[in-house]
Amino acid sequence: MATRVFGQPIKRNEDPRLLTGQALFVDDVELPGLLHAAFLRSSYAHARIKSIDAAQAEERKGVVAVYTAGDLGDYWKPGPLLVSPPPIKGIVFNERTQVPLARDKVRHVGEAIALVIAESRYIAEDALADIVVDFEPLPPVVGIEQGLAPGAARVHDDVGSNVAAHAIQTKGDYEAAKDKADVIIKRRLLYDHGASAPMENRGIVAQWDARAAKLTVWDTTQAPIAIRNGLAAMLNLSENQVRVIAPFIGGGFGPKIMMFYPEEVMIPWAARQLNRPVKWIEDRAEHFVATTNERNQIHDAEIALTKDGRILGVRDVFLHDTGAYDPYGLTCPINSQCTLLGPYDIRNYYSEFTAVFTTKTIVTPVRGAGRQHGVFVIERLLDIAAKQLGIDRVEIRRRNFIPPDAFPYKNEIIYQDFVPLEYDSGNYQPVLDKALKMIGYEEFVKETQPRARAEGKQLGIGVVAYVEGTGIGPYEGARVKVQASGKVSAVTGVGTQGQGHFTSFAQIVAEQLGVDVRDVEIVTGDTDQFYWGAGTFASRGAVVAGNAFNEAAKDVRQKILNLAAEHFEVAEEDLELVDGQVRVKGVPQRMISLGELAQKANPLRGAVKPGTVPGLEATNYFGPARGATASGVHAAIVEVDPETMDVEIKKYVVVHDCGRVINPMILAGQIHGGVAQGVGNAFYEQLIYDENGQLLTGTFMDYLIPTALEVPRVEVGHEETPSTLNPMGIKGAGEAGAIPVGALFAQAVEDALSHTGIEILEIPLSPKRLWELTNGGGNG
Repeated sequence: MATRVFGQPIKRNEDPRLLTGQALFVDDVELPGLLHAAFLRSSYAHARIKSIDAAQAEERKGVVAVYTAGDLGDYWKPGPLLVSPPPIKGIVFNERTQVPLARDKVRHVGEAIALVIAESRYIAEDALADIVVDFEPLPPVVGIEQGLAPGAARVHDDVGSNVAAHAIQTKGDYEAAKDKADVIIKRRLLYDHGASAPMENRGIVAQWDARAAKLTVWDTTQAPIAIRNGLAAMLNLSENQVRVIAPFIGGGFGPKIMMFYPEEVMIPWAARQLNRPVKWIEDRAEHFVATTNERNQIHDAEIALTKDGRILGVRDVFLHDTGAYDPYGLTCPINSQCTLLGPYDIRNYYSEFTAVFTTKTIVTPVRGAGRQHGVFVIERLLDIAAKQLGIDRVEIRRRNFIPPDAFPYKNEIIYQDFVPLEYDSGNYQPVLDKALKMIGYEEFVKETQPRARAEGKQLGIGVVAYVEGTGIGPYEGARVKVQASGKVSAVTGVGTQGQGHFTSFAQIVAEQLGVDVRDVEIVTGDTDQFYWGAGTFASRGAVVAGNAFNEAAKDVRQKILNLAAEHFEVAEEDLELVDGQVRVKGVPQRMISLGELAQKANPLRGAVKPGTVPGLEATNYFGPARGATASGVHAAIVEVDPETMDVEIKKYVVVHDCGRVINPMILAGQIHGGVAQGVGNAFYEQLIYDENGQLLTGTFMDYLIPTALEVPRVEVGHEETPSTLNPMGIKGAGEAGAIPVGALFAQAVEDALSHTGIEILEIPLSPKRLWELTNGGGNG
């Protein structure tokens, strides 16, 4: 039998290239005659543009061109709506999408106004100072509630208010459940902005080949196929005339699925206008204001319970800051709305949200994509209920878990994939039990914490549960081919941003074909290599593209068996695929290599049977009926310094159920990275604006990123409840590490400071904010 590779902690195929500096990133692309771009960006959060004078910039030596909105003609138009609103009865949605360059009005600091193309980036940046813009300042809209206040300035003059969207979803009858409750708990909860802050910012290089009439674009995008299709339509080209390559990308985290950024619209257009390649690489200051971010919501929530802690219903009314435009539709607030239900049997639910336009950077999904907010709300309500009812925090969760025999579990409300939310599978008790054992919950509560408190130390523990909707459609495809050398080529349209695709996908293919993982070459993110696909987002790569690879590899396996059976004159069931060979079972000397068989499948002379398809190659697609539901429990022990209010994470545990695990080492890496990002979001990172809409934390001096000193060693455990929605039984895991950290952090810190009576209802925290809360500063 062949050695199994699926489920094994195989080292990553891509790492040698990454570690030796041989991997190609966008900024590595150098072309003859390359020009460089810089964008003039608004210094106002809200203002009318009365005039733009670029004459002096155009005269600067080394400047090749300066473009403003007036130069674009019919090319100037608002970008596409990427995600239309879901079919929720009575939904209101005001579509307003970003433009290539601001023309009459700017709506956030950092909005692009003009593009300078020069022989070097230095010259282009210097020329920006030569451009004179006459602004008429307008009142900014900074706070969400401010945007809804009577008399507030309108972000979009043609919309009757700053309401971007409004939606109500219900399950059961919350008011009737509330009438039966023994306890009703109400709280206002806040979850504020954060940036994605990847190692590699956005970047794009475009080259127009006039002789071939072909545009090639290197882009830090998570959706190269969609970018190709969009650019072709905008530039009036055939899709075959546009090639988009998403090479190695130093972190995506969601904002790089956003399209079309002004830079993605302008750089290819400029390259074609000038017939020279053009490069733009985002600097860190630009990232904070020009790349989309996420998080800011205000929730007024209540929970109705029986005296023994059973949830009768939940009511949540919240505001969502969508920023200046809403190109990504309602993905984030819908995720918040749906993820609040968690792993709990909640029969009655009322959820209402209002998305609000503000004069801040556009909000689109960032790792977690609204799920953090929902988890924070339900987990905080349960923590408060447990205290009020005198029930252990773990026990109240255990009592409300959906039982394993209740799946598939229908939550009825519409999810981001436009179908009623339904959990395909899950078994939450074993996940919780393993997490409690790994964190040492009983010992901590009964021995460690009392002893620490007697010594004057402020130690606390937190345990939270969550679900994550993953693996949504519409589809992905893959092509698998055995080459004459015996190597296997496997291609898909999704891009990769560090998830280990070159290994995980190779393991799936190798498992079916009986070859070494190192002999499987994975190609991703090149539209000339694979035509169809949606992209890498929403924890869907392994689920959707992985199953496409599995199906294509199975088709190739069947071709191999058919041809080998004919070659050996035996039945297919008498054959096995081992070590890159097809062997007759029990007679190992009767074998043929896959390379030889591939040559036989592509004869250069002679006749073939009618209907024969040459080569050991197959293309297949996979599209799930709905998203697969992963779940997990995070637990942590923290210590709070009583003088500085600094928080040290002493121990951190994650137990995750993402169905069948392809590669546990890569999965652990995904979890570790998510936790690191979650820790930053919980305690360090916050985008703070002043009353004029100016970002005050727009550098790493002010916007704090956790380092290796702050991120704890994470212990990871796995439980496997296979998904029923795909043949491989897998679920996504890309966002699981980040989603519940804020809720966990709040619970653990609150436990450590329980003697102060503090109740934490906001994220992110900070030592300063903790000091304020414990000294009468209130909950914001």
